[in-house]
Amino acid sequence: MTRPTTRRTTTPAAAPALPEELDRLLRRMRLPYLRQAAPDVIATAKAQRWDPAEVLRVLINEEVIGRDAATRRTRRKTANFPTGKTFNTWRPDQSSIPAPTQQALTTLEWINRAENLAIAGPSGTGKSHFVEALAHTAIEADLRVAWFTLETLTATIGRAKADGSTARTVARICRSDLIVVDDIGMLPAGQDAAEAFYRIVDAAYERRSIAVTSNIHPSGFDTIMPKTLATATVDRLLHHAHLITTDGDSHRLQQALAGKGVKALT
Repeated sequence: MTRPTTRRTTTPAAAPALPEELDRLLRRMRLPYLRQAAPDVIATAKAQRWDPAEVLRVLINEEVIGRDAATRRTRRKTANFPTGKTFNTWRPDQSSIPAPTQQALTTLEWINRAENLAIAGPSGTGKSHFVEALAHTAIEADLRVAWFTLETLTATIGRAKADGSTARTVARICRSDLIVVDDIGMLPAGQDAAEAFYRIVDAAYERRSIAVTSNIHPSGFDTIMPKTLATATVDRLLHHAHLITTDGDSHRLQQALAGKGVKALT
C-alpha cells in the first residue's frame, strides 16, 4: 500500500463526481472541504489501493485543514488590521529593535504568558509594522487578535456606554488573546479616551496580552490624558510588559527622499 506523503496525491485525469447520495449526505453534515477533496482522494485511493483507514484519515485531514484556514481568514477580518503588513515585508536588519528581541517576540511565548508589549519611538521607525506582523503571526498560531487605535477604541466603548453594554463589550474584546492599541499619542486624548483605554487594560490585566505603540514613552501618557487615569493605566500596562524603544529616521521619509515612495511618472 502506498501512503501519501502530502495532503493528497493528485490523479492525472479528472476524478469522477461523487454519487448523488454521498454528495447530499456530505452537504447535510456540512463537510465542504471533505466533499471538495473526496473525488480526487477516492480516485487516488482506488488507483494506489490505499487502506480504508488511510482514505478516511486523508479526507478528515482535508476538512480540518480547510476549517482551520477559514477560521484564520475570519479572525483576520474580525481583527480589522490596518494595512495587512506581515513579516514577509519586514526588514529586521533595518530595525533599531535588537535582533534577539525580535526573535524572542516572534515566538509568541509572551502572549501565552499574558505579558504585554509597549513599543515607543519616533514616527516611521517600524513600530506598527512590527506589531501588525506579530499579530498576523498570532493568528497563524490560532490565537485571536483585536486591533484598535485609541480613537477607534474610544468610539467602540462610547457606543457601548450609550446602549448600556460596556461590560459586555469589554468582555468581548478581552476574549482576544492579543489586544493592540496603535499610535497612542498622535492626537490628544481626553477623558473618554483615557477611560476606554483604562477599562481594557484593567480588564485584560494578567489575563490577556496588550500591545501598544506610541510616539511617546508610556511614562509620558499623563501628558496626553488625565493624570489619574494615565497613572493607573500605565501601572497595570507595564507591570508585566516588554518595553522597547525605537530610534532613527523615518523609514517612510527615507524612501521618499530616495524616490521610492511613488512610481516614476511616465
